[in-house]
Amino acid sequence: MEQLVQILNRYKWTPGQGKIGILLIDLQEYFRAMIQPMLSNLQHIITTARERNIPLIFTQHGHKSTEEAGMLGAWWADLIIKETTEAQLLPELNIGPKDIIIQKDRYNAFYNTDLAEKLKQRNIKDLVIGGVMTNLCCETTARDAFVRDYRVFFLADGTSTGEEDYHLSTLKNLSFGFATLMTCAQFISTMKSW
Repeated sequence: MEQLVQILNRYKWTPGQGKIGILLIDLQEYFRAMIQPMLSNLQHIITTARERNIPLIFTQHGHKSTEEAGMLGAWWADLIIKETTEAQLLPELNIGPKDIIIQKDRYNAFYNTDLAEKLKQRNIKDLVIGGVMTNLCCETTARDAFVRDYRVFFLADGTSTGEEDYHLSTLKNLSFGFATLMTCAQFISTMKSW
């Protein structure tokens, strides 16, 4: 993965100490099978971030009903319904009192949420994105973050989706015009250097 990241990256920015936030998208029971292969990487990132007081922001996707879900309800037959087991964040994340949880109901974590406000309050300029699904919520959020003038860092092996082709397509698109790709190991090494 590291070689692929080096090949694809157009801009090899490095996240800036003190102005960085980590956004982990939809690490919920609904996606457990998709998350499992990268869970240890993400847990290591979470532990390292907490040791260095780097803000951790978790999104939690859910809907009250199909009708309330808008086009997502029309597009997908299967939705994450709020307050069900499938909607719960994975207990292995050990969400802490300083962690921020953003409730969302669309692909974009900025849409109808207070994410932008939370980032502004913490003077976050660099946003590291991981989670699921690479080509839906992660990509949509990364693109919007870039348009909002954040420097975006996208975890190539800290995001996952149902098909490898979709994952690779997103990495290619984001590295071309929206984000610097990093492996989890590269990002952990960067945090440890601070």
